Amino acid sequence: MSDFLIDEELLAAIDMGSNSFHLAIARVDHGEVKKVASMSEKVQLAAGLDENKNLTEAAQQRGLACLARFVGRLGSVQPNRMRIVATNALRQAKNGHEFIQKAAEILPKPIEIIAGREEARLIYLGVSHTMVNSGRRLVIDIGGGSTELIIGEEFEPIHTESLQMGCVAFTKAYFEDGEISPKAFERAVVSARKELSGLANTYKAAGWDTVVGSSGTIKACRQITVNMGWGDDQENLTREGLEKLKEKLLKYRHVSEMEFEGLKEDRRAVLPAGVAILYAVFDVLGLETLVYSDGALREGVMYDLLGRFQHEDIRDRSVHALMGRYNADPKQAERVVNTAQDLFNSVAADLDLSSEDSDLLRRAAYLHEIGLAISHSGYHRHGAYLLQHSDIAGFSQIDQNHLSHLVAHHRRKLRSDARVDVMKVGGSKLVYLCLLLRLAVLLNHSRSDQMLPAIELTVDNEQQWHLSVSGDAKQWPLLVADLHDEQVQFKHWDVELNIQSEQFID
Repeated sequence: MSDFLIDEELLAAIDMGSNSFHLAIARVDHGEVKKVASMSEKVQLAAGLDENKNLTEAAQQRGLACLARFVGRLGSVQPNRMRIVATNALRQAKNGHEFIQKAAEILPKPIEIIAGREEARLIYLGVSHTMVNSGRRLVIDIGGGSTELIIGEEFEPIHTESLQMGCVAFTKAYFEDGEISPKAFERAVVSARKELSGLANTYKAAGWDTVVGSSGTIKACRQITVNMGWGDDQENLTREGLEKLKEKLLKYRHVSEMEFEGLKEDRRAVLPAGVAILYAVFDVLGLETLVYSDGALREGVMYDLLGRFQHEDIRDRSVHALMGRYNADPKQAERVVNTAQDLFNSVAADLDLSSEDSDLLRRAAYLHEIGLAISHSGYHRHGAYLLQHSDIAGFSQIDQNHLSHLVAHHRRKLRSDARVDVMKVGGSKLVYLCLLLRLAVLLNHSRSDQMLPAIELTVDNEQQWHLSVSGDAKQWPLLVADLHDEQVQFKHWDVELNIQSEQFID
């Protein structure tokens, strides 16, 4: 990946939401993302989750057809300058991997399933880049499957939450046949209040200066109230206007009867559920006025991607924050990182490893000892668990899964069945990265800045690796013994590790 983007180069983001899929293409203009093209389609992936949380074939086909149309617009964008993220519906889908495998045949980049709080962070980033007002803001985004609420200042989120309530999910639960009744509406509001109760005190205590809403549900509610003359002088959504919208909504018995100026047809079916959720948010948090922002998840994804090119990668900040949280030894981490990078550079071309693989290895090397904060016994497993299940800003679930496997296999025995698991998750490249990290950790077992012997790693092919240790091996008896033991472990993963030195030659 390049280290920078020049003006006029294009970025692209696909946001696979639970209700809608969005594509945005933008150019970089003096460090800002300027949108030049966009597409949006109502796919309603969340509506395709059956009672067992599996995506139906029909829902999968809707999504794949939409992605195929999006790809037709991406010809001018290089793959390393685009990101494709999926949210709550694929987080929930038990068979989501099936859809991802099918989509991989269409898309130029893998899909990243992002956690709820990561979705919230990216939404805040997208909103904050479109707002001119300063101070602390509360951002609300009601999606198809989840609702994100974030408090932040400038471009930094302070509190991020993702709640299991969305306009598509609530439509299935309370308005499935399109019927509208005060009883169904109240049940939806009560359910939303319960979801909000866990964060209400924390958020109120933190406080905010302005309230900002984003995405389709809030856009529709704000537009309807403005068209009806229920907004304020600045055409913002107010508590009074939302109350009038609710009253008028409940006069209809079915969504097909609704008559609201500015309501798009594809928003009609999910409007009652969306209004119920927004009504509960206003009620629980005591809101009076909400400003609408066009910035949302896809804009946040592009700004986050831009930051990666400009050496402002949130993932590196997250890695160092984790090291601090779990008191990882920074000097030892740096030793392992440097050795791992040297080994990587020696074999990257022969093993077809990319700069993204290098970044993954480097971050795993920094984090390989975080499990020591829990226990020395089996700390590699503890570290792997933390990486798999923590909310880590900037990382997708796939990223965290890859990091978890690297840390899990950096020491102790390698089982043949574990190699099968790693292959399923990340293919042969992840296998090689695991082995490179093992060597880097092994070569730094002394935890000393004392000069190591000169090490050179080469590969004849993917299964034949050669490690050359310069100098008299008698000077490093423990190192040689460890390398000899490591040969056995490499064989379990179908790699022959040949070690060469003056006193130790295979």
